[in-house]
Amino acid sequence: MRLVQFETPERGPRLGCIREGRVLDLSGAEAAFTSFEALMEWSDCDPGELRKNAEAAAAKVPDDPRYVYGWEELDRAPGPHPHLVLPLRPPEVWGFGVTYRRSAEVRDADVAEETDSSASIYDRVYQSERPECFFKATAPRCAGPHQPIGIRSDSRLTAVEPELAYVLGEERKILGYTICNDVSAWDIERENPLYLPQSKIFAGCCALGPAILLADGGPDPYDLDITCRIIRDGETIFSETTNSGRIGRRFEELNEYLYRDNPVPAGTVVSTGTGIMVPNEFALEDGDLVEIEIAGIGVLSNLARRLTGEGFPD
Repeated sequence: MRLVQFETPERGPRLGCIREGRVLDLSGAEAAFTSFEALMEWSDCDPGELRKNAEAAAAKVPDDPRYVYGWEELDRAPGPHPHLVLPLRPPEVWGFGVTYRRSAEVRDADVAEETDSSASIYDRVYQSERPECFFKATAPRCAGPHQPIGIRSDSRLTAVEPELAYVLGEERKILGYTICNDVSAWDIERENPLYLPQSKIFAGCCALGPAILLADGGPDPYDLDITCRIIRDGETIFSETTNSGRIGRRFEELNEYLYRDNPVPAGTVVSTGTGIMVPNEFALEDGDLVEIEIAGIGVLSNLARRLTGEGFPD
């Protein structure tokens, strides 16, 4: 079961359920859930209860065209029409890095080239007991479907990192899965690892969506195909696919370190690392279209925009 959030000019924020290419407006049901957070709270942040309440709400949506949308009606750029927004507004987004072997190999090669050093800092963390964990974003820094992602004004090598992410409830329970684009300024990170926060955190640094695939009764999260495409001037300049089964750590292990001495609020999104390393020659340029597709979740599309030093250009 997949849930989305969208907005309409007449009714404002809505929560929807995707069924056979259509979106049922759960805000039109008797329970009137207008957000994923409202459904989450009503369900006591429990995966089974959340699915049960979503299915019950979907069954009560009126057979009325005002509460049923075609996917194409919503999956488009924001404007004075119904359109998708962030699937939830997370209080926090955390990221884990170097969870795939491919990520460790490419990053170490880049560091060695830049610093003339053979120190395998990324391979060491891939092999170590403690994973790399970093704070990534808050809701205002996140982009929803068809909203712009940022290219740092002081970076010449900002790249996409397509990742499977999960949404947390209470007591480390995973409520669902979504797509995350962990946009990162690689050149800043490579200059010095202490610059990691500047590499990772800026306006439009994190795209989420288009939907949340509920964990209860859903597919195996360790067997999902992940595809990333970069389209420039109408031409696909990069495309690659991996599988989430290649990840080197289980989500329970990531949670063990995330929650250690760290209060994590319900609704937090955790991005699990990338297995697709975009070559340096395909660093983001202003106007690039990025599409990330994960089987069972959908396609997350975002346009890249270069930031001005004070945020997005007008």
